[in-house]
Amino acid sequence: MPAAAPTLPKPARLPINRCNLPPDILGGLSFQRYPTALAIDGVAVLHKPLFALLDDTAEAGARAGHFLAYMAHHFHRDHPEEAGHGGGAKKSRLRANYLRVLRGWAFDAESREAAVLKGWVESRFGLSPRHHGEALRDPGGAAWQRYVAMRAAGLYGTNALEEQLDLLYAYCQYELARRYPQRSHLRLYRGVNRLAEHETLADDGRGTRVLLLNNINSFSRSRQRAGEFGDDVLAVDVPLAKLLCFSRLLPGMLKAEDEHVVIGGLYRVRRMRD
Repeated sequence: MPAAAPTLPKPARLPINRCNLPPDILGGLSFQRYPTALAIDGVAVLHKPLFALLDDTAEAGARAGHFLAYMAHHFHRDHPEEAGHGGGAKKSRLRANYLRVLRGWAFDAESREAAVLKGWVESRFGLSPRHHGEALRDPGGAAWQRYVAMRAAGLYGTNALEEQLDLLYAYCQYELARRYPQRSHLRLYRGVNRLAEHETLADDGRGTRVLLLNNINSFSRSRQRAGEFGDDVLAVDVPLAKLLCFSRLLPGMLKAEDEHVVIGGLYRVRRMRD
């Protein structure tokens, strides 16, 4: 009798989240194989005018322009005083935004901006981070406290930064549906070192494993580029619903590695052979 498929461990998830599926479902293997749309609570209703405008725009580049303009206007990126901020906060923090978070993540996946992203996934999808500078296994431990402090520093004094990420995710999902109407997955690649140290829940001995990934990760559409970042290259069929952003979503973002930013959980992966 075949062994039962691994389930998402309790330490890797919260009991609640802020989207339409619970963490144990969206973070599990069944979701990887049979995904459905994910929606963060309230985003579509609150930003209905943006999506109506996008519906009427045929060209992807023009849609990206509408999105960037809407974000700047709605979150008062250039005029934080219009959002009610006085002179007490540093202006650089008030102008911290989703674009800076993405750039910080792309530069360093253990940075303050990366901690903000991991905290956002934890809050919205209920998937706990597994690594930030070091393994995160004990919520009361020193490593966890350092992560929490970095996340708080990244959010302090900003203008609704996590809400900006909510809308980025919603826009990404909208664009994926427009560009790939018949697809549910993308084949993506990730280069890793020390594969044996990754959280492996199952291994068939023939190159296929079930890994518990960090709650947010970088993948590439290019196997060759992924191979530049690790001794082993993993091929993964990633549900479109688990993409926060990708290299062709916004001008100038994540281009170097053809990067795709992927929400984590359990994934069945295939180690590529040379």
